[in-house]
Amino acid sequence: MTAVAPVLRPGRDGDAAGFIAVVSGCWAEYPGCVVDIDGEAPELHALASHCAKRGGQVWAAEADGGVVGLVCTYPRAGGAWEIGKMYVAKPYRGSGVARQLVETAEAYARGHGAARTQLWSDTRFDRAHRFYEKCSYVRSGPLRAVQDKSNTIEFAYAKPLSGIAIERLDAAGAVSAEVPLARILAACVNDGAAVSFLPPLDMERARGFFRKVASAVARGERILLAAWLDGVMVGTLQVDLAMPENQPHRGDVAKMLVHPEARRHGIARAMLARAEAEAVAAGRSVLVLDTREGDLAESLYRSAGWVEAGRIPDYALNADRTPHATVYFYKRVG
Repeated sequence: MTAVAPVLRPGRDGDAAGFIAVVSGCWAEYPGCVVDIDGEAPELHALASHCAKRGGQVWAAEADGGVVGLVCTYPRAGGAWEIGKMYVAKPYRGSGVARQLVETAEAYARGHGAARTQLWSDTRFDRAHRFYEKCSYVRSGPLRAVQDKSNTIEFAYAKPLSGIAIERLDAAGAVSAEVPLARILAACVNDGAAVSFLPPLDMERARGFFRKVASAVARGERILLAAWLDGVMVGTLQVDLAMPENQPHRGDVAKMLVHPEARRHGIARAMLARAEAEAVAAGRSVLVLDTREGDLAESLYRSAGWVEAGRIPDYALNADRTPHATVYFYKRVG
């Protein structure tokens, strides 16, 4: 990592040579990626003007007297804004400049009324995929084949950008959300939450848990919800649909988690309401859940119409290994 901190500024058409050098350098890292700026990406010769005509903006990251990164954003139909041309020169990766670029573009889109951002990424760009997933993007929709010399196939990524948003993740979304979901789980457990694990919970164990969840989602056995607050994934909730054959009408609500830094915004209540709606859509009419006696979630469930079914003393352990009672609730839905 370089010691010179890049500076972000609005891009100019005069940055063309720098933009082309960064993009070409990134493409050259991947076998089969053919650099044909004039034939397939001529907009790089005047990217600022190109973005302005589309109602958007481009930014350059500058260091050592030259361009070392870029990103642009512009509106698309339906209220979403696209993030594009996200590239950082190899010596500057890991410096935080990539996140600065993306967050700058997102803030611009949000300031212009964007409800959602989306982007496309070559299926070969695995490092970029990990970065987007850390930024709370999830894979969304089918792959796209680009008619170019590189035979490019692209993943679609998207996320809600403003306010509180709750979305159901399919199997592809669940896999791509493994890291942010694991961070939420680890943060909650290490903050004392009673959700099957004892602290300290490391990322590897947390990621392993959500790998199993993604598998259950792919089999149609589980509903997985994710919650975003202003573009950052901060919560999750599940509905287990894998019931015995004499209970096809039931679902179990589990693992309601809100990152400790994002609580008291109404996220848990919003997730619970969405979980109930999704369960009804899946043909479930009775839902069951449990919570540690005395937790704030207990009052939330009561206020949301859940009925206490009973308590089991010494059911599980607190973070300090002392036992606690668990309260069971049910609710008829639909």
